Amino acid sequence: MAILLPFMAFAQFTISGKVIDAQSKQTLVVANVAIKNTNWGVQTNSQGYFELKKLKPGKYTLSISFVGYKTEEKEIALDADKNIEIALTKSSFVADEVVVRSTRAANNSATTFKNITKEDLNKQNLGQDLPFLLNQTPSVVVNSDAGNGVGYTGVRIRGSDASRTNLTVNGIPLNDAESQGSYLVNLPDLASSIDNIQIQRGVGTSTNGVGAFGASINVQTNKLNEMPYAEVASSGGSFGTFKNTLMMGSGLIGNFAFDGRLSKNTSDGFVDRASSNLSSYFLSGGFYGKKTLIKLNVFSGNEKTYQAWNGIPEARLNGDVTGMQAYINRNYLSDEEAQNLLNSGSRTYNYFTYKNQTDNYKQSHYQAFFSQALSPVLNLNVGLHFTHGEGYYEEYKADDALSKYGLPDVVIGGDTIKNSNLIRQKWLDNNFYGTVYSLQYSPTKQLGLTLGGAYNEYKGGHYGKVIWAQYASTGSIDRRYYDDDATKKDFNIYWKANYGISSELNAFVDLQYRHVNYSFLGYNQEMINTQQTVALNFFNPKFGLNYKFDEKNSTYLSYAATSKEPGREEYVNSTPESRPKPENLKNIELGFRNQGDKQSVGLNLFWMHYRDQLVLTGKVNDVGEYVRTNTPKSYRTGIEVDGSIQLTKVIKWTANASLSANKIVGFDEYLDNYDDGSQQVHIYKKTDISYSPSFIAGSTFTFDLVKNLQLALISKYVSKQYLDNTSSDTRKLNAFFVNDFRLVYDLHLKGIKNLGFTVLVNNLFNTRYEANGYTYGYIYGGERIDENFYFPQAGINMLAGINLKF
Repeated sequence: MAILLPFMAFAQFTISGKVIDAQSKQTLVVANVAIKNTNWGVQTNSQGYFELKKLKPGKYTLSISFVGYKTEEKEIALDADKNIEIALTKSSFVADEVVVRSTRAANNSATTFKNITKEDLNKQNLGQDLPFLLNQTPSVVVNSDAGNGVGYTGVRIRGSDASRTNLTVNGIPLNDAESQGSYLVNLPDLASSIDNIQIQRGVGTSTNGVGAFGASINVQTNKLNEMPYAEVASSGGSFGTFKNTLMMGSGLIGNFAFDGRLSKNTSDGFVDRASSNLSSYFLSGGFYGKKTLIKLNVFSGNEKTYQAWNGIPEARLNGDVTGMQAYINRNYLSDEEAQNLLNSGSRTYNYFTYKNQTDNYKQSHYQAFFSQALSPVLNLNVGLHFTHGEGYYEEYKADDALSKYGLPDVVIGGDTIKNSNLIRQKWLDNNFYGTVYSLQYSPTKQLGLTLGGAYNEYKGGHYGKVIWAQYASTGSIDRRYYDDDATKKDFNIYWKANYGISSELNAFVDLQYRHVNYSFLGYNQEMINTQQTVALNFFNPKFGLNYKFDEKNSTYLSYAATSKEPGREEYVNSTPESRPKPENLKNIELGFRNQGDKQSVGLNLFWMHYRDQLVLTGKVNDVGEYVRTNTPKSYRTGIEVDGSIQLTKVIKWTANASLSANKIVGFDEYLDNYDDGSQQVHIYKKTDISYSPSFIAGSTFTFDLVKNLQLALISKYVSKQYLDNTSSDTRKLNAFFVNDFRLVYDLHLKGIKNLGFTVLVNNLFNTRYEANGYTYGYIYGGERIDENFYFPQAGINMLAGINLKF
C-alpha cells in the first residue's frame, strides 16, 4: 500500500457516463452534470454523454439536473476511472425556470453573460440597494446619491446607464416606458425575493422591453421551495441604516405553494438630510401541476427619500472658500443658501434645506404566469402583468414667477407682485400592462425553436400642483398648472432557433420585429403645445455560433443589431422638425470560456458601433431646450476577463477586469455666451464618451479558515471618467480604488436550519472618492465657466446583520 501512495498522489481519473430518462431510457441532451462545491460542471452532448477529466482521487458528489426532471445527487469514491449511468425521473410538476427560459442565455449560448446566485446576493444583502450587490460583476460601476448605497442608486454597465440597460423581472419589463430608465428605489429589498440574476453584456438575448443598448439584467424571483420555511433577517449600521425582513413559505401543499415577504428599510444617508424611508412586500402563490404551472406574484414598494440629486459644487468639495464665494455670487444664492454652502461639510453638503424636499412614490406590480406542456416537445408560456405607480416630488421654489404657474400677479395696495416663494408638487400617475408569451418547440435533440413576443401599453399622467405660496394669487390647492397625459404602445414578435450542427458546434438565429406608437403633448411647427403621435418600426436580428473544444473549453461569436427610440424629454421638448432620430447599435462579441474543477475563466472581446447615439452637446433646439442630439458615429470596444481560482484549500480568488476604448467620432460642443446671447461651438475630432472608464477591475479573496466561517477582502478599481464628451481633465471623476471587508459565520443548531451573522465594512481604508457627477458650462465676462458637481461616496462605514432560518 505504501508503494502505491506516490502514484495515488499524482494520479488523475475520469468520471464519464450518460444521463437518461428513467422511464423511456432515452438519453437527455444538455443535462447539467456538476461537482458540488466546485466550479466544475459540464453538459451532456448530443448523445447524452459527459466526461469529467483529470480528477484527483477522492470522494465527489455529482449534482445532475435537467429542466422538467428532479435533480439527483450521486456520491463517487474515485480511485480509478468510473463510467456511470444516471437516470433522472420526470418531475411531478412544471418548474419555475420555464417562466424566464426564453430570455436567458444557456451555457452553450453565443452570448456574454454573468450568473449571480441567491447565495451571492445574501452575503451582501444588509440594506444597500440592488445595484451595490452587483458591484463585483464585470464592467459595472455603481453610485449612490445619498453616498451609502441606500435610496437613489445607479448602475452603469460598459458605460451604459439605466436607460440603455434592459431590466426584466421574471421576463416582465421593468424599465419606465417613457424615460426608459429603471428605478429600483421603488422596489426596496427586492434582493430578498430574488433567486438568481443573469447579466448579459452587449445587446444580449432579451426580447422584451426597451432594446438593450449596453446590457440586460434578468431577474428571477424565488422559485418553488417544496418544504415550509420561515426566515427573519435584521441588519443595521452606519448613518442610521436599518433593514428588517420577514419571509415565510408554505412549502408544497398538494400542488400548491405560497410565499411572502415583508421589508422595512431606513437610513439617514451619508449626505446631509439624504434620508430614506422604504417599505415593501412580496406575495406569491402557485399551482404546480404535472404539465401545468400557474403562478401569481404581487409585489409593491413605497419610498420616501429626501432629495440629494443636486450633488456638491466642486469648490465646496475642495474646501475652496474663494471658489465658493465666486459660486455664490454668479449663481445669486440667498444669504441662507450661502451660509448652508459655507458651513456644511465638504463631502456632505446638500443644497436643499426645506424640510419636506422629498420624493414620494408607490409602485405595485401584479404578475400572472401560465405554462403548459402541450406535448413532450411543445411548451407554451404566457405572462400577464399590470403595474401601477403613483407619487410626486415636492420642492420649495424661492421667488419664482407666478406666471410660470398660470397665476396672475398679486396687487397689494399700489404694489404689483410678480414673484412669490412657493411649494410645488410634480406628480406622476401611470399604468403599465401587457403580456409576454413564447411557444417553444424541440422536435429533435439538435433543434429548438421559439416563437414569442410581447404587447405592452403605458398610460402616464403628468401634472403639477402649487400647494402653498407666500402670495397666493387666485390658485387653489388642487389646481393643476400643467396636465399632460401620454400613451405608449409597444409590440414585438420574435423567432428564435437553436441548432446543434454537430456535437461541438451550436448555432442560433434570433429575429425580432418591434413596433412603437407614442402619443404625447409636444410642440408643433408653430411652437404650440398639441397632442402628437410618433410611430416607429424596428428590425433587430441576432446570430451566433458556439464551439466546444471539449467539456471544459468553448468559444463563441455573435452579431446583433438593435434600435431604440429617444426618451420622453427628446419628444416633448422638440418639434417634428428638430426631433431626434432613433439610435442604432451593432454589436459583435467574441469570447472564450474555460470551466475547470479549481478554476474558471471567461475572456471576451466586444465591439459596439453606434449610429445616431443620443448625447448632450449643449445645443439649444428650436424650442429653446437642451435635449440630447444625435451624433453620427460612436463606438465602444474592449476586452473583458472574468474568472476564479482555488489558490489553496482555504483561499479562493475571484476577479474581473475590463479594458476599453469608448469614443465619439466628431463631437461639437455648444456653450451659451451670456455676454452676447449667442452660442459658441467647439469642434472635437475624437473624444471619450462620458461616464465610460477605460479600465474597471474587481477582486474578491475569500478565506474559509474554519468550518462555517468565511472572510473576504473585496476590491474595486475604476479609472477616471469624464463628465461630458470633451475629454477635458477639468471636468472629470478621478480614478478610485476601494476595499471592503466581509465576515460571514453560520451556525447550525438543533431546531433551526441556520443562524447566520454577517459583518460588512465598506471602504475599509476610508478612501475619498466620487462615483458620479455632472457638469455644464457657459461664457460669462469673456471667460469660460464650468459648473462641476459631484456625488461623494461615504468613507469607512459598517453594516452588520443576523439571519435566522427555520
